[in-house]
Amino acid sequence: MNIRQMIGLGRSMFIYAAPWRQPALRRFYQPLIEPGRPVFDIGAHLGDRSQAFAALGAQVIALEPQPALRPFLAWRLRRYPDAVVLGDAVGATTGEARLALSDRHPTLASLDADWRASIGERNSSFADVEWEREVTVPLITLETLIARYGVPGFCKIDVEGAELAVLEGLEQALPALSFEYVAGREDQARACLDRLESLGDYRYNVTIGERRRMALSDWQTADALRDWLTDHAAAAGSGDIYARLIPGGARDRRR
Repeated sequence: MNIRQMIGLGRSMFIYAAPWRQPALRRFYQPLIEPGRPVFDIGAHLGDRSQAFAALGAQVIALEPQPALRPFLAWRLRRYPDAVVLGDAVGATTGEARLALSDRHPTLASLDADWRASIGERNSSFADVEWEREVTVPLITLETLIARYGVPGFCKIDVEGAELAVLEGLEQALPALSFEYVAGREDQARACLDRLESLGDYRYNVTIGERRRMALSDWQTADALRDWLTDHAAAAGSGDIYARLIPGGARDRRR
């Protein structure tokens, strides 16, 4: 590990491995987590969310394809015997993929070349990010995970521009999930909303940055969330969109 990698990993650990983050994360996620049911953490990074999910009683399936991060992720979940740590990336198909790594910004490892090529020009927060290396990683789909572990009660997706590809590997509505949005690539967030609406009737909320509270007082329709992205995503910078399936709202696409 070179000095740039050490600095990047140290920064991530300072931000995401801090134990004082856990109480707020658990309070935030508790309404979305059903104890005893699987939760998929797609893009688990250093496992701050995975740890919160496990502490709330979920069976955590944490996926992190960056080899340097997995040992810490496994160590962090060591007290939860049902937790599973996998080194696969998740996408629209199974096979292999090239994962681009940023030494100084390990949170920004990405499978999506178009996203990497455009995001620095569209969002100044990414202007200085470099992806120095690529590694080949195994690629699976959400349907593969569901076949192994069951339908998750919640699925967190944070994969730096590949969120739509993850959802394209899903053929059934999930009870609840989240995916990242980034200012400058609102088109990708809108495409994710379109994909979810093809699977089921959802209501949506949103967080801004790392804030652990919903930004909207009520859960909104997909159209209302699209309007929110138009009006507010640029100022927000980034965050997560949360989706909850309306009871009876599934439109199963499986053949």
